[in-house]
Amino acid sequence: MIFEMGAKLDGDSFDTKKDDKKKKPSNKIEPKNSHQLVFTYEKRKGKPVTLVGRFNVSDDEKKEVLKLLKKKLACGGAIKEEWIELQGDVKQKIIEILSKDGWKFKNK
Repeated sequence: MIFEMGAKLDGDSFDTKKDDKKKKPSNKIEPKNSHQLVFTYEKRKGKPVTLVGRFNVSDDEKKEVLKLLKKKLACGGAIKEEWIELQGDVKQKIIEILSKDGWKFKNK
């Protein structure tokens, strides 16, 4: 009887790659008039946060939209994947600003 312990390391190839958990989803870039943006409202640590989302545009264009909204609304914000997060309950103001800029919304 032969007892074997441990892993078998036969062969020359060893798979030591980790899966990249921060992979960006491969979304196709769409023009802004074909988007159907939606809103969600959350409270984080007691403070209101408005999420506007599913922007399927380039990162540069997302940053420009965020910059525009932060400037017009005088609030903080961030980009998380395809969503733009803004501090406060500012849904109606966002609709006014982005509809003038050519964006479309699913639920007003």
